[in-house]
Amino acid sequence: MATTSITIRMDENLKKQAEALFEEMGLNMTTAFTIFTKAVVRQHKIPFEISVDVPNAETLAAIDDVNHGRNISRTFHSVTELMEDLDA
Repeated sequence: MATTSITIRMDENLKKQAEALFEEMGLNMTTAFTIFTKAVVRQHKIPFEISVDVPNAETLAAIDDVNHGRNISRTFHSVTELMEDLDA
């Protein structure tokens, strides 16, 4: 079987964490990515659920502000009203 090289860019800290974890499993980065890629090809999908992250503290605070009417410059009753205000 012929092999080829690939280049992957990722956060340096993430790479170090992954390498440490893979080492504990007796794997190196190449073997781990090969296992992942074989699972993708075999299953025809990403072999784990991908979901949206839980909002961070700043976003949660902004949602709370809106829900309680704080820090809002003006309330709009429709999208049309909002768009008219933006055009003005």
